[in-house]
Amino acid sequence: MKIISYNLREHTARGELEAIAGDHDVDVLALQECDHTDMPQSIGHLELIEQTRTNRLGLAMYARRDRFEVKDKRVFALRKSMHDRVLKPANERLLAAHLLDHETGGEVLVGDFHAAPLSATNALRRKQIAAAHEGMRAMRPGAPSVMVGDFNYPWFLRGLERRLAATGYTLTRMPSHTYVGVRFSGYFDFATSSGFEIGDLEVLPQGKSDHLPIALTARVAV
Repeated sequence: MKIISYNLREHTARGELEAIAGDHDVDVLALQECDHTDMPQSIGHLELIEQTRTNRLGLAMYARRDRFEVKDKRVFALRKSMHDRVLKPANERLLAAHLLDHETGGEVLVGDFHAAPLSATNALRRKQIAAAHEGMRAMRPGAPSVMVGDFNYPWFLRGLERRLAATGYTLTRMPSHTYVGVRFSGYFDFATSSGFEIGDLEVLPQGKSDHLPIALTARVAV
């Protein structure tokens, strides 16, 4: 399945979604920093699975309506960072879906993830990632699982890769920078997976967001 993940940068890139969905034949679209009051029920051939609503900027996930049946969907509150405690945004940082893929007949798990910002420590983000994986696995134990999003983890990825491998997950980093800021650029958006082979990696052209959309293909591993 073709998956695209995109941080809309405080919803400013909302107007780009219809073109992205149509031009890239997307199966699943995972979004971060969405305004839940301005997200449509459908984007082209994609139908809204679920979105977070307890904060103005949150997560939303869409999937191809003629291919997937939603068996379950859940929003997970993960461990809070100091940013969450002081500014009090919602701590719902994972939106996960258990899907029946009518094209293959198999069941899969797809997660839309947004880690704590850079003001938090890598240690806290690792705990958030581990909790997100644990929550998804509990939805459908043994099902192939892929989680995409803004991990806010541009440094020391080798250590994260080793930790994920010990729990049965593989980290997939994009071939070029996914964030272009005023002060620096880096690899912020990527995927973790278990039971999938991840390929066809592509960083799409930059739009209004400081994050670039990332595209990948997830194939169930033989």
